[in-house]
Amino acid sequence: MLWHPALEQKGIHLITSVSPFDGRLIAEYPETEPDELAAHIETASRLQRDWENTAFAERAVPMREMARLLDQNRDELAELMADEMGKPVSQGLGEVDKCAWVCRHYADNAERILADQAIEADRSKSYLAFRPLGVVLAVMPWNFPFWQVYRFLAPALMAGNAGLLKHASNVTGCSLWIDRLTVDAGFPDGLFRSLVLPSSRVEEVLEHPAVVAATLTGSDPAGRAVASKAGSLLKKTVLELGGSDPYIVLADADIEMAAATCSTSRLINGGQSCIAAKRFIVEAPVVEEFAERFTEGLARAVMGDPRESTTTLGPMARADLRDELHDQVVRSVDAGATLALGGTLPDGNGAFYPPTLLTNVTAGMAVYHEETFGPVAAIISVDDVDEAVHVANDTDFGLGAAIFTSDVELGEQVARDRLQAGACFVNAFVASDPRLPFGGIKMSGYGRELSDLGMREFLNAKTVVVA
Repeated sequence: MLWHPALEQKGIHLITSVSPFDGRLIAEYPETEPDELAAHIETASRLQRDWENTAFAERAVPMREMARLLDQNRDELAELMADEMGKPVSQGLGEVDKCAWVCRHYADNAERILADQAIEADRSKSYLAFRPLGVVLAVMPWNFPFWQVYRFLAPALMAGNAGLLKHASNVTGCSLWIDRLTVDAGFPDGLFRSLVLPSSRVEEVLEHPAVVAATLTGSDPAGRAVASKAGSLLKKTVLELGGSDPYIVLADADIEMAAATCSTSRLINGGQSCIAAKRFIVEAPVVEEFAERFTEGLARAVMGDPRESTTTLGPMARADLRDELHDQVVRSVDAGATLALGGTLPDGNGAFYPPTLLTNVTAGMAVYHEETFGPVAAIISVDDVDEAVHVANDTDFGLGAAIFTSDVELGEQVARDRLQAGACFVNAFVASDPRLPFGGIKMSGYGRELSDLGMREFLNAKTVVVA
């Protein structure tokens, strides 16, 4: 859908989608006008009041159809992600498959998750009933333009809520596809709606009385802004923000496996993931071997056109994000880090950044403290597991963490009791799963998505007592 620039002359603001691969204009979309926005919110609220009284089996029908439509359109959706934010098609296909999985998971399990829970008390009957809250606003980022939305959409609609989506402007095409899929699947038209809005108008949505809560995945500043506004209105929020995920590699680890796993985690989605591995904390006796094998893994990345099946590393989503990442590398090298791989801006078109490895990283450097949202890795050498844990926790973030060791009992103890993060993995990279709670602590946000816990975030846990 390409809109003529003359629309702007009529006072209609346009949101533009531009390819990060070659800079071509993909489409321009008219911004949702205030009257139209109010109508969308009111429609969602009206439909939700009927939707919450439908049986779980009835809600599951369009949810399963949604999964089928995602399967049917996976090639086109993967190509759209490649165009709008540079994700390699091979990874986009996996993202669409995961969205279908989360739809089926909640279609199959919602009734069990939200069943009344009996509570022993001095009454003839007492129990906990889970009831939907109403219309929930989702503010979502560009890095996983379908998955980030579906991990909200599937549990929210199966729980009886309505949803409004304010997606990142550069993936408006993805946002409108989700809108179309929801209607085509058989959900009431307007129960879920994609809003074409700039970030500056999120407050306008939150202020509407029918919007009862919000969920945001994104940066710390964006989370603070939404939480502050929602808090002033006494509306609940769930925030999934940034991460500077530490991966600890102990001297007794399988170094070949650890290096391969770590390089994969660092480059998934071009490193543009909140839960991508970012800081690699390695015991000194194996740091050289790990760095050598890790470098080999990073160097195998094939950088190129995200539409090509052989490409494993596409362009970053925007040129300004690439420039910010490069600045973090330059500042770290200036502070004493060693540039072991990459670290130079490539010639030619596209927001590309090569796989980059910095070694001899210490406290005070940008890549030690800041979230590096791209294909940049930092290796930090430590003397023992206690120092490794200290470095891992020496961050304002707390989203994911991992530890690699042949002593699985020790690894589990460190993961369970000592690492400060919302998800801790042993001998594997951090990943989301519809069956497992997902979320962080500290500046990585609060609340949980996915699993039983995530489904209950936007529900009234209502105590019912019969004397």
